[in-house]
Amino acid sequence: MQKRLSITTRGQGLYEFTDEVVSFVASSGINEGLLTLFVRHTSCSLLIQENADPEVQTDLKNYFARLVPPTSDPSMGYLAHTYEGPDDMPAHIKSALTEVSLSIPVADGRPLLGTWQGIYLFEHRDRPHTREVVAHLGG
Repeated sequence: MQKRLSITTRGQGLYEFTDEVVSFVASSGINEGLLTLFVRHTSCSLLIQENADPEVQTDLKNYFARLVPPTSDPSMGYLAHTYEGPDDMPAHIKSALTEVSLSIPVADGRPLLGTWQGIYLFEHRDRPHTREVVAHLGG
């Protein structure tokens, strides 16, 4: 069973969509299997991360901003792909350092996430986007 999830972003940051995934699994009628999530873009990524303290998301965003600054930063002068804006190539690098797909076991009709785990789209671009995540559940 498959479904395409649409996630609207407002710029760089983490956007939780755990509830949408839980709803998809619950409505599938599949009680046990493997859920695969795949983001269909090259400048964002997927994460399973703590969802209890919002400072975790803030710290992750700030860490990646320091790790891979925009191409307008003098330290990034070696990059050639700059015509789509100063955030574009750094977004591709951040995506390469993280994941574009996740595999999550399902039992009793629910994803087997830990107590404080949430599923996030990690937007690496500055401008708002609508991102598509394909959810595939096999029993």
